[in-house]
Amino acid sequence: MSDYENYSSASRTDAVEFDAGLRAYMLKVYNYMAAGVGITGLVSWYLGQYFLGNAEAAQAFFGSPMAMIAMFSPFVFVLALSFGINKMSAGTAQLTFWAFAAVMGVSMSSIFLMYTGGSIARIFFITMIMFASLSAWGYTTKRNLGAMGTFLFMGLIGLIVAMVVNMFLQSSAMSFAISVIGVLIFAGLTAWDTQKIKEGYYNVSHSAELAKKGAIMGALSLYLDFLNMFLFLLRLFGNRN
Repeated sequence: MSDYENYSSASRTDAVEFDAGLRAYMLKVYNYMAAGVGITGLVSWYLGQYFLGNAEAAQAFFGSPMAMIAMFSPFVFVLALSFGINKMSAGTAQLTFWAFAAVMGVSMSSIFLMYTGGSIARIFFITMIMFASLSAWGYTTKRNLGAMGTFLFMGLIGLIVAMVVNMFLQSSAMSFAISVIGVLIFAGLTAWDTQKIKEGYYNVSHSAELAKKGAIMGALSLYLDFLNMFLFLLRLFGNRN
């Protein structure tokens, strides 16, 4: 066998191994993300049912500083993972992600007081279909979504500003526009983040520890895309109690 044939054979073998590693890596990302959504769903459902059956407890919780702590504490976990992931072990990062998902469940328990259980389940199912389709497109497309991602990130900043402004204006028309734009932004971010996670595998493929951390951070990105898309859809189409 010539040197060229040996080189070609080795290159094909490396490509096959890389593709297999990439598929396993993406599967781990989706598994972490799905588990995080599951933890959030279980915690929020349990607390939501408890508060529905105990009005005094609901009033005491949501009328106290604990409600504000529950609302803002998930951001602390996101910041801890985003800025501290390099200093954490993979095991610590994973536990932090699970804790974040559980705390987010506490924060989201109020949706069961605001919306009917049937509409929550319906919107969740719709979100799953949308997310799966958009993530699959982001994974398979040959188009570079970097420019779109930058535009969407700038749009996200504008969306946050608009939400803060509308907290004071209380405009129903603005609230509707924010929800529509929010769905579109996080739909696009789902595809962009999926492509980023896929392309990022090359940088962590040489280390099992780095690959696990990368999978956790990828799961966090997709989790946030899914959750925000769900919440904006719920604001648009959810049936209120």
